[in-house]
Amino acid sequence: MRRAIYPGTFDPLTNGHLDIIERSSKLFDEIVVAIGDNPDKNPLFSVAQRAKIIKKATAHLSNITLVKFNSLLVELSDELSSNIIIRGIRSSSDFEYESQMTYANNSLKKDLETVYFMPSLEHSFVSSSLVRTLLKFDGKIDHLVPKSILEDIEQKREVIK
Repeated sequence: MRRAIYPGTFDPLTNGHLDIIERSSKLFDEIVVAIGDNPDKNPLFSVAQRAKIIKKATAHLSNITLVKFNSLLVELSDELSSNIIIRGIRSSSDFEYESQMTYANNSLKKDLETVYFMPSLEHSFVSSSLVRTLLKFDGKIDHLVPKSILEDIEQKREVIK
């Protein structure tokens, strides 16, 4: 079985994230969406809320598993018996950062492979931080997040102000 790990904060999940999950789910037997638990990032949504949102948005996919993690990615890959990491790249700055992370991970675990996905063109500018900024300033977000979770995300509009 080919299990791949898609790690991230997903605060909140965007159409770009979902695009990568859907496309990668066609290439691997199982996609483990690994939700990073890093309180230093000051997330808008708790890990439990992010898990609920991701589960709702991916309900149409049968090969998605969710886990929470707050360890090194190489440790998680050992725990899950997976040597495949999925990462999304929107821009050259993302590539710079992600390539450094890949080299660091490979220095710790030689057989760890990273597969990079570029989001579909219509999602290439979308980020969780953009969604949070638009929420804060009453901007429109319905074109940036999956429709199935729009209401969940909209509920945070007053909290973020």
